[in-house]
Amino acid sequence: MRKTDKKIDKQICDVLTEVCEASLKDNTGFEWLTHLVNYSHFPKSLQVICVFNTNNQLDDFTANNHHIELNERIQKALSGIGISINSRQISYDTEENCSKTNNGKWVDRFANRMA
Repeated sequence: MRKTDKKIDKQICDVLTEVCEASLKDNTGFEWLTHLVNYSHFPKSLQVICVFNTNNQLDDFTANNHHIELNERIQKALSGIGISINSRQISYDTEENCSKTNNGKWVDRFANRMA
């Protein structure tokens, strides 16, 4: 990773940490979020993944259209540091799905997303 990529990544981490902390307070079942990126294809390769504990909690969250608000919060936070992404670059997952499909190994699960 180049020095400029490291600086951008730190900025992304900082703003997404703020979004995460707010989301922990605002959304039942929300656990954490992370990002994946290939800086050779940045910003098109940037993906933000929001993780909930259970599928039921995620279903309730999306059924009430709270994902639209969270998507906007993420997009606004990133635009504040000059990064524009669309809602297709934001996805949702659950600890429950990772446990069932990847034995709780998020590294394996994310490897499939970047392939």
